[in-house]
Amino acid sequence: MFVKKLATRGKRCMSTVTVTKTTGRLESLRNRLAGEDSALDDFTSPPVQRKNKKAPPRSSKILPKPKWLKAQPAVSENYQALRSTVRELGLATVCEEAKCPNIGECWGADEGATATIMIMGDTCTRGCRFCAVKTSRTPPPLDPDEPTKVANAIKKWGLDYVVLTSVDRDDLQDQGAGHFRKVVQQLKASSPDLLVEALTPDFQGQTQLIQMVATSGLDVYAHNVETVQRLTPKVRDRRAGYQQSMDLLRHVKTFKTGCLTKTSLMLGLGETHEEIRQTLQDLRDNHVDVVTFGQYLQPTKRHLPVKEYVTPEKYAEWKEEAETMGFKYVASGPLVRSSYKAGEFFLKALVKEQQEIDSFETAAS
Repeated sequence: MFVKKLATRGKRCMSTVTVTKTTGRLESLRNRLAGEDSALDDFTSPPVQRKNKKAPPRSSKILPKPKWLKAQPAVSENYQALRSTVRELGLATVCEEAKCPNIGECWGADEGATATIMIMGDTCTRGCRFCAVKTSRTPPPLDPDEPTKVANAIKKWGLDYVVLTSVDRDDLQDQGAGHFRKVVQQLKASSPDLLVEALTPDFQGQTQLIQMVATSGLDVYAHNVETVQRLTPKVRDRRAGYQQSMDLLRHVKTFKTGCLTKTSLMLGLGETHEEIRQTLQDLRDNHVDVVTFGQYLQPTKRHLPVKEYVTPEKYAEWKEEAETMGFKYVASGPLVRSSYKAGEFFLKALVKEQQEIDSFETAAS
């Protein structure tokens, strides 16, 4: 009997403690709710329209563009006509794919209009951190009719100097060197007096592929080193290399004596003056004839930011310094690009001069 009463009393004790604890929590919750400002109307009323917040201030890493970086608008009749032909024949141009600021000037010129034709598609297998061209590990297959299409386009435009370039095609066994060669040969067969400049990939430094293009009949072999040696791993795709590009430019002249070689440097990526001078010396040591300087412009937020906008006066100084080092031609300016048309008139004269020398040497032998 005693045991049962004790057990019952124990249960009551436990029950009393539980109720006391629960009552304490409820009282605390009521007090908290009473102190809240929210009422039922706050949840049933329409939401209050919030004002749009102002855009965050521009990042200090993004430099404002200076006044001298203004390009001619792309609105002329010549521009529209050339653009129409490109669309009609299903061609790609680096002018559009790389968002070149000079497209209005080059395509819209009354005389000597220029378009740099980009062959082997509009999708690259590499992902350089400065370039706006589309990338993929598996681009579409090559167009076997492209050599004929390009030749027809050039003939329709009535050009006497054309620049060919291409995306990288590491997915192909010959990396597109054979296709590049076919395009050049078709151009020469269609227009024998046409001067052809080829701006090529590095072909991973494989000399037999470089030779395939160098001996295709082209007149100027161009390949861009893009930047100084220290910045190359950061700026270019990991498969590209500073020394690999230098070797390519040197090999060209061993395969075709007298062929003009050309390269381009972007400024404003954080390079030093001494690094630029060393790069110029490296280019001369590898017998490069022509160099161009231009301002790097960030194509999208995903690409490398601009570290510096180099002044037109400094570009003039680099032009003078490069000329004293022995380059046959130098184009230098904020909006200059590797295939900028301003250099073509001089290049035409250089090519013609070299052709006369080659003819003389052939006749003498």
